[in-house]
Amino acid sequence: MSFDNSLPAGVGLTSIEKVLGLARKSSIWPVTMGLACCAIEMMASGTPRFDLARYGMEVFRASPRHADLMIVSGRVSWKMAPIIRNVYDSMPEPKWVISMGACASSGGMFNNYAVVQGCDHVVPVDVYLPGCPPAPRR
Repeated sequence: MSFDNSLPAGVGLTSIEKVLGLARKSSIWPVTMGLACCAIEMMASGTPRFDLARYGMEVFRASPRHADLMIVSGRVSWKMAPIIRNVYDSMPEPKWVISMGACASSGGMFNNYAVVQGCDHVVPVDVYLPGCPPAPRR
């Protein structure tokens, strides 16, 4: 009598850590951090016309504890900077930051005492999207 120790077709073995790692790597959940006019464009990216869902990012999280991507869109005031840092610190690892628009990336046309000249003074930025985004109607 012989025993076959092989698994049936379609069955795979792995660990919970590898499954969770694959889920973290494959899906990006952004936290809402819209501060000015660029936030309208960020919200428009979730609509069917631009379809952010094809990248697995259709659900903007309201809680930083459930998000791994922060999209900072719009001008960052010094009054808002500690709040942005607090949201960033509340996000679990691994986490990423996208600076969307001219104002978030460099302060834009607001070169004054009230606006941070780039959100990289507050949080570490991974990707810069400079310039003002097009209006949603285009």
